[in-house]
Amino acid sequence: MFAVPSIIYIAHLKNMLDTPNVRTVHESLTPRLGGVAVFAGFMSALTIFADLSNGIQQLLAGCIVLFFVGLKDDLVSISVSKKFVGQLLATGVVMIMADIRVTSFQGILGIHELPIGISYAFTFLAIVGITNAINLIDGLDGLAGTIVLIITSTYGYYFARYGGAGYGNYVFVSVCLIGGMLGFLRYNFHRASIFMGDTGSLVCGFIVSILTIQFIEMGLKVGGPFASSSPAVAIGILFVPLFDTLRVFIVRMMAGRSPFSPDKNHVHHRILAMGFQQISTVMLLGLLNLVVILFVINFATLGNTLLIGALVAFSILISIFLGVYQSRSAQQRVAS
Repeated sequence: MFAVPSIIYIAHLKNMLDTPNVRTVHESLTPRLGGVAVFAGFMSALTIFADLSNGIQQLLAGCIVLFFVGLKDDLVSISVSKKFVGQLLATGVVMIMADIRVTSFQGILGIHELPIGISYAFTFLAIVGITNAINLIDGLDGLAGTIVLIITSTYGYYFARYGGAGYGNYVFVSVCLIGGMLGFLRYNFHRASIFMGDTGSLVCGFIVSILTIQFIEMGLKVGGPFASSSPAVAIGILFVPLFDTLRVFIVRMMAGRSPFSPDKNHVHHRILAMGFQQISTVMLLGLLNLVVILFVINFATLGNTLLIGALVAFSILISIFLGVYQSRSAQQRVAS
């Protein structure tokens, strides 16, 4: 919270500002180095207070790699391939050095324990996928920060209650990220005086991905409240960023474009087009994520297959609604 005003001052002084374009919602030059403050708060608190065993030391190493990748992208812009190399390196550190990986599907599609090669491959896809899902949803003032806050608070509660010796210290990771995010959100809600930038979204996405994997593994090894349903519960906790990412990728591919080609087709863009303001859109998506989290927590006894089926069905319903509304809006514009 104390770092952000200094970063805003330096960014304006050195003209390190994000210029509005056809894809962005903001209308004025705005600094995009808020991730530096989030990282500073998170890193200082965690290294002072936390027990760095059980893979947290390697998690910090991965965060440092992605911090510099994101910082360079925010300052001078880098290619997608260089970003990917940074994510590959950070993921390799936590997978190989700390052995943080998804070891079992816990009965999804009848699959239980994974062969070591498939375990590494799936874990890599999960970490990169979740990291980029958080990166992609960072399109409105306060949106990514609010979603990360909700997800991290949920994980933190269950690590504190059920983590024990194997996973209990991940509550420090959760709480320190919550602290860093609260200090940043003070300046990031509409009208934002600073953005998170790739520095923040890549680091936050990476931390969330590691918390997700450890939450799933905690269900397998500790049992906890969800036991074998923990993969489906984790998908529900990540609902908004995962749904948004999968939806835009499918829409782009159906239109014959690259899934990575940027556009204004994200869920928050569609809700804004309905006439909602930025703050109400952020609150609506945050509420949606909370409702889905409460659903998967309360119905965890249904098991992975039924829970994931329900989430997919709900996603399809929302997509149909957004598509129908969009086509009606286009018809009205043509008629007028």
